[in-house]
Amino acid sequence: MSIGSATEAGGRLQRAGQEAGHAWGAEPPPLGARAYFTCFKGIVWREILRFLHQRERFLSALVRPLVWLFIFAAGFRQTLGVSIIPPYQTYILYEVFITPGLIGMIQLFNAMQSSLSMVYDRETGAMRTLLVSPFPRSFLLLSKLVGGVSVSLLQVYTFLLVAYFWEIEPPLYGYLTVLPALILAGLMLGSMALFMSSIIRQLENFAGVMNFVIFPMFFASSALYPLWRIKESSVLLYQICLINPFTHAVELIRFALYGQVDWTSLAVVLAFTAAFFGGAIYAYNPSKGLITRRGGPGGS
Repeated sequence: MSIGSATEAGGRLQRAGQEAGHAWGAEPPPLGARAYFTCFKGIVWREILRFLHQRERFLSALVRPLVWLFIFAAGFRQTLGVSIIPPYQTYILYEVFITPGLIGMIQLFNAMQSSLSMVYDRETGAMRTLLVSPFPRSFLLLSKLVGGVSVSLLQVYTFLLVAYFWEIEPPLYGYLTVLPALILAGLMLGSMALFMSSIIRQLENFAGVMNFVIFPMFFASSALYPLWRIKESSVLLYQICLINPFTHAVELIRFALYGQVDWTSLAVVLAFTAAFFGGAIYAYNPSKGLITRRGGPGGS
């Protein structure tokens, strides 16, 4: 064999060795924007398809707020009329007042359902498969969160359509201006549920945790009663309502339905979203979080 042929063969062997080492994960190629988009689309679409295939979940998501709207609100219409308070320009019926609160209820229960699915995926191993992918965990959790928010938007606008025929008619532009508020409120509640899914150890414990979180958040807020009425009856309960993040989510939605912005509620919602999502990322971190300490996904 000539020197040139030997050199060429050696070069080929060296390149093959480099490619083999590269293939075994020594330095994986960087993920491009297309890969991130494909992963994001797959996770979000999976959440939407799961929701659409579960007709019982769709009906239960609507029945709960509609019962409150058609029965509870109608029964208390005469005793719980609401005076002129921002963002309303006139006296309003009680049904009109609680509509933003019922929208918040839809998003709150949907967030808890997403948390339930995370716990279930962790028990079945699907979450482990997702978290061992080469994508950053923060991106995977954000994709999961956006998927849950997308499902909640479908539920909310279906509820608004039904409420429209019940003569609850915000301004037409309100159906558009409320969209950013719905997204922000959904992200905050979804982040909270995402963090909870890292704490809940077993699927059987989820029902108790839901009752412990959902109902106090819902009733100790401005979803059903104006804050000034709560203050008249109990100053302590009023203070609790003020620090309740669900109160600010409801107020953000309420003002957005009429093309206005409650800046205080916006700041609170953004702050809690960052805090809850940061806690979820920490909890799902295999080197620091709560999941690893219990031997869950991402653990050894």
